[in-house]
Amino acid sequence: MDFKVSFSPTARLDLREIVRYISLENEQAAERIGKALLSAAKNLSKFPRKGRIVPEFGIDSLREVHLPPYRIIYRVFEDPQTVEIIRIWHASRGTPKA
Repeated sequence: MDFKVSFSPTARLDLREIVRYISLENEQAAERIGKALLSAAKNLSKFPRKGRIVPEFGIDSLREVHLPPYRIIYRVFEDPQTVEIIRIWHASRGTPKA
């Protein structure tokens, strides 16, 4: 059974800001990157432990997948089977607060 994927308010804001920033230079690229980030996040429904443990925190349920230069940081819950996207972070911005 697939896990449900949800986005925290902070992750939603992250995604909006990424797309807005890119759109200032290239609207087509902003749309393409926004869709790619959403797709990568939604793919976690089938493989919730696909990502590596976030090295800065070392917590098994706190994981990340990379869509360079972005890090999609998420938390896995077994009951109910849910993946919560916590942050979508540009890797050059250092360590996000989870």
